[in-house]
Amino acid sequence: MALANQMPTVGTAPCACPGPAPTPTASVQRERQEKRLSLALFILGMLSLVGMLVSIWMIFFYTPVDALQGEPQRILYVHVPTAWGGMLGFIILAVAGIIYLFRPDERLDWIARASAEISAVYLSITLLLGMLWGKPIWGVWWVWDPKLTASLILWFMYIGYIMIRSYMGRTRESGRIGAVIGIIGVIDVPIIYLSVEWWRGQHPTAEVGVQGALPPEAALTFLVTTLTFTLLYCFLLIMIYQLQKMQARAQQLRAIVS
Repeated sequence: MALANQMPTVGTAPCACPGPAPTPTASVQRERQEKRLSLALFILGMLSLVGMLVSIWMIFFYTPVDALQGEPQRILYVHVPTAWGGMLGFIILAVAGIIYLFRPDERLDWIARASAEISAVYLSITLLLGMLWGKPIWGVWWVWDPKLTASLILWFMYIGYIMIRSYMGRTRESGRIGAVIGIIGVIDVPIIYLSVEWWRGQHPTAEVGVQGALPPEAALTFLVTTLTFTLLYCFLLIMIYQLQKMQARAQQLRAIVS
């Protein structure tokens, strides 16, 4: 009887003893990542917008008119930052490509594709602004200056990269070929940067960072615009990365359904 009295009856509530907390599921983790990414996009978007407005004001109202080139010199504050973005793309392509060759990961491929598309647009803006700047200063729309030629070669490599990746689809072989193109193409980046030191051409030597080359207002404006276009680059990179991710998932679903 004593033992029977000590036995728990059916339906008795279990002991509320403390135990290990349940680990979050994959869906919860994914939701948290999406929230963090959305917050990062919002912050980068707002900073890019504010930076763009400040940059426009500084370019046209804060920076003094150049004594030699006049108003066309204001193109500098967009021309150089977009050129930086154009070169940054192949640096990202090369880094992602090296890692991809040793450890294939579709996320690296999404980053590479997104970076190539953004940098192709940035470099297109650079070349167009360069022609608009060159016409009143040099008297012609285009010259086969070493820096211009190397930049044009980089632009063609971006277009070729995008066309090849689009043609080959989202396969591992396509990712490896894209990685090789990125690693080879990044060689052109230091050539563009150092071309004014290696060869004689129309482009001036470096002015930013050189004592007395630019007035303080112009140097500050250049730094602000460069930071703004870099923030915009990061914003677009995350946006297009997400788009690449959704396209890859949609392709996988279509393959399953068919």
